[in-house]
Amino acid sequence: MIRVLVADDQTLVRGGFRMILEARDDIDVVGEASDGAEAVALVERLAPDVVLMDVRMPVMDGLEATRRIVASGSPARVLVLTTYDVDDSVYAALRAGASGFLLKDVRPVELVDAVRVIARGDALLAPSVTRRLLDRLVDAMPAPSPRALDVLTEREVEVLRLVSLALSNAEIAARLVLTEATVKTHVSSVLRKLGLRDRVQAVVLAYEVGLVRPRSV
Repeated sequence: MIRVLVADDQTLVRGGFRMILEARDDIDVVGEASDGAEAVALVERLAPDVVLMDVRMPVMDGLEATRRIVASGSPARVLVLTTYDVDDSVYAALRAGASGFLLKDVRPVELVDAVRVIARGDALLAPSVTRRLLDRLVDAMPAPSPRALDVLTEREVEVLRLVSLALSNAEIAARLVLTEATVKTHVSSVLRKLGLRDRVQAVVLAYEVGLVRPRSV
């Protein structure tokens, strides 16, 4: 059973998400929060697997709530809800540790699929979506600091670069003449060494340190 916490300041939105999710046998909405501070407290008390987090809420917004949840060491994974598919708040949410984002007008089947993807430990966003987001926000990025990658081997750096170019494990394996299992091992090692939660954060970091730049090929 996937335990979900819904955080949104609109009662009707929370109720709608609850109705959609609880219609599935494998999902249980264990709580609702009307602001970020309540979401942080409920994550500690209810230990959900997935948090649906609205960005704009009173008292504490979804960005700060996401930062606090991630910093607390909670295994809960945050799925950010937003009105727009590309804006500064989405980029900030990914940097804060969110595992992906959804538009608030998402179709019910897409919402359910997203919760399941996040719950099993995968990142919701395809690298290509993250790349499009970062292409729009490159001017706000910090100056490149490639030394952040010094802990990686040459092969791991190359794998990270290819992940950031929207290639799947199968495509990376073909490009580097490796098995998919080997590529998966390299990706896991990159995430562990860099202290990242998933591929989304790996792509963000790759852009930030200058390993990959917008519209590179």
